[in-house]
Amino acid sequence: MGNDMTGTLVNAAAIVAGGAVGLLAKKGIPTRMEDALHKAIGLAVIVIGINGVITNMVTVGADGILSSSGELLLVFSLVLGVLAGEFLQIEDRLNSLSGLVEQKLHLTGFAASFVSGTLIYCVGAMAIIGSLNDGLRGDPSILFVKSTLDGISSIVLGATMGPGVIFSAIPVVLYQGAITLLAGLLEPVLQGALLGQICAVGYVLVACIGVNFMGHFHIKTANFLPALLVPPLWTFLQTLIR
Repeated sequence: MGNDMTGTLVNAAAIVAGGAVGLLAKKGIPTRMEDALHKAIGLAVIVIGINGVITNMVTVGADGILSSSGELLLVFSLVLGVLAGEFLQIEDRLNSLSGLVEQKLHLTGFAASFVSGTLIYCVGAMAIIGSLNDGLRGDPSILFVKSTLDGISSIVLGATMGPGVIFSAIPVVLYQGAITLLAGLLEPVLQGALLGQICAVGYVLVACIGVNFMGHFHIKTANFLPALLVPPLWTFLQTLIR
């Protein structure tokens, strides 16, 4: 049975390999084309984020009528999350840490590519469900599909942003690996409405990354990370009240 983290390790290897290919390709991309590529990636990531939010909030009834849920919780999650993130100065601390790595290893663009890569690869239902399946049933197939997608994404991020995308494989191993190893405890919790709520918040963060790629203004996406904790906390409070 599972708990060998096969899918997560393959996922991390795909990110590292894709990022390395992207860095090699970066040398052949003219500077004038980089801005256009950033905008193209930004549009794609925004669409992925919006699609993820809609998928997790909109359902089709038996009568074919669309209905949505979770809007109020999404608003509260983002508001409370960004207040906590600003108070903790998460993005500034991450950038300071990443900046030290840039200086020590002389890796230009490390901070932006590391943060963006980490959020893109860790957010979403595939990371959670794939890790649960790997841990409970020894079935890494979902993570293998995710590995293919992440590998392609890392090529693009490595070519346009920098080497930090390779190091984003580390939080992927820690995050997905923890879910795999704790799958027995987490499966009863990370499913149904709660999983949809967490993913909806996560895909909003993905859309924010896409906006940042466009380059007109910058959203401190990392400061929204605490928003991911609000749906589980709200669910826990509801169980106490009941």
